[in-house]
Amino acid sequence: MAGHSKWANIKHRKASQDARRGKEFQKHIRAIMVAAKEGGADPALNIRLKAALERAKAVNVPSDNIEKAIRKGVGDVEGVLFEEITYEGYGSGGVAVLVEALTDNRNRTASEIRLLFSRAGGSLGESGCVSWLFERRGLVMVTGDSLEEEELLSHCIDSGASDVQKTQGGFSVFCDPSDIAAVRDGLVSAGYVVESADIDMTPKTTVPVTKKEDAEKIFRFMEHLEDQDDVQNVYANFDIPDELMDELAQI
Repeated sequence: MAGHSKWANIKHRKASQDARRGKEFQKHIRAIMVAAKEGGADPALNIRLKAALERAKAVNVPSDNIEKAIRKGVGDVEGVLFEEITYEGYGSGGVAVLVEALTDNRNRTASEIRLLFSRAGGSLGESGCVSWLFERRGLVMVTGDSLEEEELLSHCIDSGASDVQKTQGGFSVFCDPSDIAAVRDGLVSAGYVVESADIDMTPKTTVPVTKKEDAEKIFRFMEHLEDQDDVQNVYANFDIPDELMDELAQI
């Protein structure tokens, strides 16, 4: 899990950096549209929309863009309709990979994702081929350099969390997806800084990757998938040692 947790931190940081250049804005807008379409325009009654709004606001997506995305989602404004698709396959070294996308052109997206897998020495598989290797969980990222783990753990348990793992610069707090709001709000009320709160696909088992050249190849593959316009989330079950992940993160 070490490599998986550290990748979550790295991709969150890089997404924030990209958002400053406007690169990630459209991905957040799409997520808001789909969330509003599925559960309505009221974030108090639509947990998925609330999470999408928080992610968008965290990287300063303009309010008028957010409001327009919600109106498009509920049908008040005409716009392109997006559908959700999950792609599954294997990267080099047998690493299982899940890719969640929002697309207005299923054929185009499938072709581009398949090409990325092929270029990385992997292969795109059938639906269900690797999803069973992952568990859907809520993930709340708590940041802070001098946090007391036992104290945090106590607050997490009181809020309904099931697991806490130390990461660089803070902790990853896991919970049932339905408890994300309660865990996040409980930690905020206790004075903790919550960087993000979202659904995560946590690997049940991991594939160790210890050679730098192999780790670098997987790292680049993940980055290329994340950079694809239609991709919203990428999950994988690699376990790269922390010191190697730190080295790769500087590239």
